[in-house]
Amino acid sequence: MAKRCVPVTVRWSDMDAFGHVNNVQVLRLLEEVRVHAFEDLRDHGGPSLLESGVVVARHEVEYLAPLVWRLAPVPTDIWITAVGGASFEVGYEIYDDDEDGARTVYVRAATTCVAYDLGTGSARRLSDTERDVLESWTDEPVPFRRRSR
Repeated sequence: MAKRCVPVTVRWSDMDAFGHVNNVQVLRLLEEVRVHAFEDLRDHGGPSLLESGVVVARHEVEYLAPLVWRLAPVPTDIWITAVGGASFEVGYEIYDDDEDGARTVYVRAATTCVAYDLGTGSARRLSDTERDVLESWTDEPVPFRRRSR
């Protein structure tokens, strides 16, 4: 089971003066999706990554279409694109599918997360349980239009 869909609610206050969801608020929406997904570790006998410790080291975001407020949650796919010793890459796609099956993608993003020891304040290795769960979510890299240089 690689990609999973986490519906996320867009708040009225997420919109900016241009009438679409502000770029900073998009990062908050992605954070909410990550929080829900990381709780899945609890279902596999381990603590949530939020309890065992994880920090964000990097974000890459492509804004492809304006996302505006609406009452219905917006579907957001989340998956893992790579797992290292202490870090892992998370991929996202915020989108809508219409009744004809056409997809409008609003945002594609990637986040580098690092397992973190809250007691020592430093990076730590992923546990075997964390690694197994994260690897079960692995799918293709985020299909950015333009890669970083």
